[in-house]
Amino acid sequence: MQFFIDSGIGFIIALQSAVGDWFISPMRFFSYLGNEEFFLLVLPLIYWSIDSALGLRVGFILVTSNLFNYVGKLIFAGPRPYWVSSHVRALWSMETSFGAPSGHAQLAVSVWGMFAAYAKRTWFWVVSIIIIFLIGFSRVFLGVHFPHDVVFGWLFGVVILWAFTRFWEPVGAWVMKKTLRQQILIAFIVSLLFIAMGFGTWTVRSGFQIPESWISNAFLAATELPDPVDPSSIFTSAGTFFGLATGAAWIMSKGGYQASGPLEKRAIRYVIGLIGILIFYIGLGEIFPRGDGFIFYLLRYIRYALVGWWVAGGAPWVFVRFKLAERANSI
Repeated sequence: MQFFIDSGIGFIIALQSAVGDWFISPMRFFSYLGNEEFFLLVLPLIYWSIDSALGLRVGFILVTSNLFNYVGKLIFAGPRPYWVSSHVRALWSMETSFGAPSGHAQLAVSVWGMFAAYAKRTWFWVVSIIIIFLIGFSRVFLGVHFPHDVVFGWLFGVVILWAFTRFWEPVGAWVMKKTLRQQILIAFIVSLLFIAMGFGTWTVRSGFQIPESWISNAFLAATELPDPVDPSSIFTSAGTFFGLATGAAWIMSKGGYQASGPLEKRAIRYVIGLIGILIFYIGLGEIFPRGDGFIFYLLRYIRYALVGWWVAGGAPWVFVRFKLAERANSI
């Protein structure tokens, strides 16, 4: 692994030196296309206003990929390039987790690959592959990932994308045969499995001592300091998964929801829906205390479960209730 780190440092320094600062902005743009926050804005837009079936797939693959990325990072425990060398310019300073596998590269393959698989158009695959490559390349240029971090991320993403495209239909058909209570119970059990898998891996790294050189180099780069073993994201993924699954099951029990309709109604849905997200995400974030321990993790789980429920079920119910959308079975 040291060989990949040393050669990666040399490659990144050469890459950053070979291109002028004009290249930073486009690379940040492509990096943002693989950002979790970007997908969290796009997911509701797709589900509420474009195609609810695609939106649901994107939501589940996003939270699942995020959980497996966290587990992978703890297993590999790889540094960021600018943690290792002060000669690497940190041009994207919002990272505190381990480097491998790259979350941006993994999410890019998972989500943009899902877009292409759902569209079933050759041109969409070509566009998605180009975007996936540029997102991964941008992470190396910005100094936040080694080339092998990105490759690992792509490989993880491919496996997750294959699993979703292979098992989505049969698993969905099996779940639909269950009662609402059974569906909610299944979702809760899966979310507990998320927590068990995440915490089981976290215990392996809970005593990890961050090298002083990593901290000092991050400080010199004027970025956030490394905090790679924070377990909070486990409960983010688990809670969001439970909320999405519960919301989807609940709205289906009410007759479903379709994202079609006039453009103005689609736009109004998105605005109203985002207001709800802000209430649950930011509002509860201000009310609920933050820290380490069971009660704090439980509150985080509840907070993200409510966000997921609102996206998948609560907001669509409001849309149908106020005649901004129609039920799926009314077609």
